[in-house]
Amino acid sequence: MIKNEKIKAAEVQLTGLNGEDLGVMSTREALALAKQYKVDLVCMSLMSSPPPCKLIGAGAARDEAQQAKKQAGKSPDKRKVKEIRLQLQMEDHDRDVKQSQAERILKKGDSVKFVIQVHGAKEGEAGKVWAEELCKALKDVGSRTTGIQVSGKQVVVQLDPIG
Repeated sequence: MIKNEKIKAAEVQLTGLNGEDLGVMSTREALALAKQYKVDLVCMSLMSSPPPCKLIGAGAARDEAQQAKKQAGKSPDKRKVKEIRLQLQMEDHDRDVKQSQAERILKKGDSVKFVIQVHGAKEGEAGKVWAEELCKALKDVGSRTTGIQVSGKQVVVQLDPIG
């Protein structure tokens, strides 16, 4: 955010304290107005000529920048991937709890990555079967984005929320 004397443009398109359009004026005049009202002159974008600038109270400029940063963080394509670790020897109740956790996460809009701990090739097959069962059970709220990956000590599959 470029403020006050750091604005190098000869002319600026100025907007007043209450959002009213004050037109195109020299940067020097805009700075004089800002000092008169005891506020900051803030450049909103350098992509146009003359650049649009606003008269903003000192604290308000900082608040506006923080607000913009917050909004950028809430981008819909920034989906979190929550990892749920499972073991093949878990009790049925524990499996059900993990499955309902995954369902809750998917409904919230985040992705779920199941990591099933296994030992050896025989358990790897059993882990793959269980991963397929989990995917089938959660097909209403999540779709598989990766295949079921079986590697040495774990079976991994990721589900993304539907919709």
